[in-house]
Amino acid sequence: MNFKEGKIKGVIIEKLNKYYDERGFLAETLRIDNLPKEIRPVMSYISYTKPEVTRGPHEHKEQTDIFCFIGPGNFKVKLWDNRKESDNYGNCLEVIGGKDNPIRVIVPPRVVHGYKNISKEEDGMVLNYPDKLYRGWGKKEEVDEIRHEDKENEFYLDFIEEDK
Repeated sequence: MNFKEGKIKGVIIEKLNKYYDERGFLAETLRIDNLPKEIRPVMSYISYTKPEVTRGPHEHKEQTDIFCFIGPGNFKVKLWDNRKESDNYGNCLEVIGGKDNPIRVIVPPRVVHGYKNISKEEDGMVLNYPDKLYRGWGKKEEVDEIRHEDKENEFYLDFIEEDK
């Protein structure tokens, strides 16, 4: 597929504010009153990614992710609209988020996404507040994830293209 830069319906990227004082900083990462009404997180997790390491790309059949990149670390985040019925099918967008640009990224189902810690020496932290439980209630269901991490996969190749 030939991807083109452009908007992706349902993807929301919002700047997060860090409020600093002598103790450090505080950042509101999630408020139910500023999410779309149809999105209600049901769990949260935190991950740390080593410098220069990529997670994804992958997509979910039903799950919406609500990622927060606030630092430590900075990330290149890339998204592709893989919904054939979408007016934005084939569009992709890229944003830098993390310590230097704290953001929240809402990723709807079937939008392929991946991120890379572009920090040279610092592990990067990501928070996620998905609207589906990992592996369902009691962890008894299949994982809602389609991976595109194969070295010949078009999303993977597009993601690493500028790293060459």
